[in-house]
Amino acid sequence: MPVKIRLQRRGRKFAAIFQIVVADGRAPRDGKYIEELGQYNPNTNPATITLDFDKSLDWLQKGAQPTDTCRAILSHKGVMYKKHLLEGVKKGAFDEAEAEKRFKVWLTEKEAKTQAKLDKLADEKTSSAKKKLENESKIKEDRAAEIAKMKSDLIEKEAKAAEPEVAAEVEAAAPAEEVSAEAPTEKAPAEEVKAEEPAKEEKKEEAPVKEEKKEEKKEEKKEEKEEAPAEEVKAEEPAKEEKKEEAPAKEEKKEEKKEEKKEEKKEEAPAKEEKKEEAPAKEEKKEEAPAKEEKKEEAKKEAPAKEDKK
Repeated sequence: MPVKIRLQRRGRKFAAIFQIVVADGRAPRDGKYIEELGQYNPNTNPATITLDFDKSLDWLQKGAQPTDTCRAILSHKGVMYKKHLLEGVKKGAFDEAEAEKRFKVWLTEKEAKTQAKLDKLADEKTSSAKKKLENESKIKEDRAAEIAKMKSDLIEKEAKAAEPEVAAEVEAAAPAEEVSAEAPTEKAPAEEVKAEEPAKEEKKEEAPVKEEKKEEKKEEKKEEKEEAPAEEVKAEEPAKEEKKEEAPAKEEKKEEKKEEKKEEKKEEAPAKEEKKEEAPAKEEKKEEAPAKEEKKEEAKKEAPAKEDKK
């Protein structure tokens, strides 16, 4: 069996890497080998290949037979093309300088293609990452908008649900306010005392001295309240006496006014009697007026009689 250039499996499960070795064709796949030429890692894109170029070319010239995968790897690295050029030199088709020149041209073109592929892959990776980021940001914005809408809807629902309760509270508070406004102001201190009583009971154990002071103040206030009505009564007594003294003076003035009115009426009575006496005189004058008219008529009758005599 001839010597073969083949792959030996290394690495772990689902992430295998391979060694490029020269081994006897009868040896097992992962068994003894003659020499290691390089390594092949198909897990990357593009695949990573490390190869000893000179050793691989030497073994090919010696007659080692590569397997299909190893032939593709050697062709990718230019080992097979270099072997072809050297055979052309042996046949005399061209010299070694021309062979070297052609190999360099091929190698530069191959490197350019490889670099273009790497650049394309990098651009695709960046563009895909950018698109992914844009999609994620769009999804995030949509989700934030939905959350904001849901929150606004919940707030509106809560506000609508709370409207009847607020209205009921307002209606209930309005009569209470009216009653409190109509209530006398004297009830306010009593209510304050009632509100203060629970607080005082809680503070009894902590501050007994304060309770005694408050009680003393209450007693002083009560004494002041009792003294205030007494002073008001004393202040009202002289006012009543003054009113009693003013009452007879008013009665005297009323009597004087009545007497003056009576005297005025008495003075007006004779004037009325004189007017009554003047009234019959006017009637006599009225009776005299027709007698004068009769005399005038008689005079008129006598006037034409005198004229006839003449």
